[in-house]
Amino acid sequence: MIVLVNDYPNVIDGDGRRWRTKEPAVCYFFKDHWYNIVCMLRPTGITYYCNLSSPYVKDSEGVKYIDYDLDVKVFPSGDKIILDRDEFEFNQVDYAYPEKLIQIVEKEMKDLLNRIDNSDVPFSSDVVLKDYEIYLNLKKQMNRKKKYQIVQNKK
Repeated sequence: MIVLVNDYPNVIDGDGRRWRTKEPAVCYFFKDHWYNIVCMLRPTGITYYCNLSSPYVKDSEGVKYIDYDLDVKVFPSGDKIILDRDEFEFNQVDYAYPEKLIQIVEKEMKDLLNRIDNSDVPFSSDVVLKDYEIYLNLKKQMNRKKKYQIVQNKK
């Protein structure tokens, strides 16, 4: 698993629209599961946005995956909703998804829903907040190092 933090990043949508996120997010990518989980840290609590996707691949450009449209959103209350099933079903035909791929995505959806119901990692605010705190501490250490390097370079 890889954990990444989006700290109010700029976003460019597929249609070219540019915007900035309103909150930081802790993102979990799995090598052995067909989903990734974006945990948005909002004033009302953590909202989880789960993308059914291929396992990630990491290369020199970053972390990559194929999004299969089907999503699950989990609200701070614990309520959850499955999103974009119609889009997934349309793309099964439009992109000629093999039956094996459809079975994998459906199986992984069940696994994801079980993970949510059992509050498995990362569906615990304690886990997400701890990972975000680790990021903030690393960021603080890096900023101190940069300041130290600047002072050293002035000599």
